Amino acid sequence: MFPPWLLLLLFPLVFLIAKLLKSRRNPSFPCPRKLPVIGNLHQLGAHPHHSLHKLSLKHGPLMLLQLGSVPTLVISTADALREVLKTNDVTFSSRPSLYAAKRYSYNLLNISFSPYGDYWRQARKVCILEILSTKRVQSFRNIREEEVANSIAGIRKACSSSNPVNLSEALHALSNNIVTRVMFGDGIVAPGYGKILEERQRLLGEFWVADYLPWLGWIDAFTGLRRRLEENFKELDEFYDRVIEEHTRGGTRDHELSDLVHVLLQLHKDPVYGMTFSSMSHVKGIITDMFVGGTDTSAATLTWTMTELMRNPRVMIKATEEVRKTAGNNRKIEEHDLQDLIYLKLVIKEALRLHTPVPLLIPRETIEMCVIQGHNVPPKTRVIINARAISLDRNTWESPEEFRPERFIDSNVDFRGQDFSLVPFGVGRRSCPGINFALPVVELALANLLYCFDWELPAGMTKQDLDLEEELGLTVHKKNPLMLVPRLFNKVLD
Repeated sequence: MFPPWLLLLLFPLVFLIAKLLKSRRNPSFPCPRKLPVIGNLHQLGAHPHHSLHKLSLKHGPLMLLQLGSVPTLVISTADALREVLKTNDVTFSSRPSLYAAKRYSYNLLNISFSPYGDYWRQARKVCILEILSTKRVQSFRNIREEEVANSIAGIRKACSSSNPVNLSEALHALSNNIVTRVMFGDGIVAPGYGKILEERQRLLGEFWVADYLPWLGWIDAFTGLRRRLEENFKELDEFYDRVIEEHTRGGTRDHELSDLVHVLLQLHKDPVYGMTFSSMSHVKGIITDMFVGGTDTSAATLTWTMTELMRNPRVMIKATEEVRKTAGNNRKIEEHDLQDLIYLKLVIKEALRLHTPVPLLIPRETIEMCVIQGHNVPPKTRVIINARAISLDRNTWESPEEFRPERFIDSNVDFRGQDFSLVPFGVGRRSCPGINFALPVVELALANLLYCFDWELPAGMTKQDLDLEEELGLTVHKKNPLMLVPRLFNKVLD
């Protein structure tokens, strides 16, 4: 979000330069009217994914904005994304060095923020083959089922009182507990870690002047952002040090490779992978990637899905009937049941379309000159893929604002990074490698929420009262918590 106070601060400078410079037309892609110095920064608004979508409807699906001193290509439709990446995926596969991201990734040593190159390719390969392989993800099944059962048990306690439960909070705690056990094992206690992560997400979503006007980066120190960043990073780093120390105490044995920190430490010692994970900073960078990505997006997706189900009773009834028919006489849904929940999967896909967890995918950066639609795109051009706008493109989706899972029946559209019309987990080379870890969590949790409870709105509230206001951050959460009243389904036995 571009802060209005910055415009006031730069006001005299803007008009001084405006008098000295003659306006020049941009011969490249369409571009909204710019101001001197700040360019189009003032047009980002409080929610940039919405602001950029509106601008694209007026100026086109490919816009070249000037965000401060940074030329930025904004992609807003599936056709435009396909045209750009079909033959230029490598050219568009790097990352810019963003201030907060660089700090949290231990100088770009994770997968999400690392620039395109040998290190990124090797780290991603190791992640897919060793850290988040299908076999390893399946090995965490018991953890997922146990934590979902614990969460359901906690919600059941509220049934007798008929009081609303804060489902947003419960789902975030569930996601956090699963990822904590998977990453760190059962012996790690992490008091206050949730608040550390929340601050991290807020800081990653903040407007950093240094990312757009490097010569004015001192303003971030003046506003206190840098101090907050350093304090938060210090807390995060100290926690990682404690985790690593506890895992290395006494050595690593094969049977201890049940959590991902042990796996990373083993890779650190392995001569085959030692160059990729040569320092503890490499290990910590990947830990941050795995932990934060796994917690935040799953919790947001579950909350938005339940919100849409409450706003669309027809869909809620249909999904609930499928879940309860599949469960039969069992007391819960287990992971082996998920393959039969076809409509539930469509519900989640539709929720991901309407509420993409990261609506502006992590920015890319071009690594060399290329030509798009006859226009030169120079190296070091920042690239923003507006996944939210792509999901609302009327040339691709019928009635795109409507929550209608049936649109995916007999559809080949998928969200695993190869289909340009639905990209909640990224697309192409930079698609998220953790998708196979996140989906079972979301599916298992949602299925059990629908099987075990009939959900009602708090007294005096109607579905029209459910708001869709968003909270600022790298991952977009529901700003106001989802408060619902659970009623225990009569076939769920004590």
